[in-house]
Amino acid sequence: MGLPFLDSFSAAAGRGVWHADELGLADAQVVATGHAALDAELPGGGWPVGAMTELLLPAPEAHVWRLLLPALAQAVATRGGPVVLIGAPYEPCGASLAAQGLPVEALMLVRSEAPAARLWACEQALRCADVSAVVAWLPQARVGELRRLQLAAAQHEVLLFVCRPESVALSASPARLRIQADRSEADVSQIELHILKRRGPPLAAPVMLPARNERMTALLAAARLRRKLRLQQQGVAPAGEPAASATVVRIDAWKGGPDALDRLAVVA
Repeated sequence: MGLPFLDSFSAAAGRGVWHADELGLADAQVVATGHAALDAELPGGGWPVGAMTELLLPAPEAHVWRLLLPALAQAVATRGGPVVLIGAPYEPCGASLAAQGLPVEALMLVRSEAPAARLWACEQALRCADVSAVVAWLPQARVGELRRLQLAAAQHEVLLFVCRPESVALSASPARLRIQADRSEADVSQIELHILKRRGPPLAAPVMLPARNERMTALLAAARLRRKLRLQQQGVAPAGEPAASATVVRIDAWKGGPDALDRLAVVA
């Protein structure tokens, strides 16, 4: 004869237990990434607030704004405070970011080459109640230092993104979420997002994200069309769409930055 009390207790307990083969629920507030395919693979459906998200990148500036811009704009609109950029490799082009929803007056840049100074600035920014989000480039940070930043983010419920080289992918990290981003070799118009750490099962396949947003894609298509029409008016036959595409002038969202499609910028 079974014990009804124990049976019901076990059932109730089971409902509150997270299983490793299931995508976990967020145990804190999240901010939607602005990318539906990525939200679907993240606990709670977005970037965790009050926790560290680690971005592992092939180059310090690669894919950062393509990934983070929608969430940063939303955080500023909601909290009203600045986004603090610590150790950014290039000065961001405020006009291009403003055209995509992040006003230039919401950006605060902290410049320093010294790793210790960057860590100190990051910790101080996390403790500031007015800050909406912190994006820090900390390629040389050690596990203990990252753990201190994780605790500071948790105490003050701030969005924290730490950019590090992809060479540290196999190293331990206290980050709640770790994502490795790189250009797809099969399709250069796509970015592959490998979720290395999340509360849930391993990702079977990378999340694919367009390297350019819809507006930029439309603008580049319009530029190609204008060039084609101009060549036709001059009596010059275009050499083909791929060649025409290669002559489109690109404006970096990072002043002086190297070639990267995710940093294309057009002022509204």
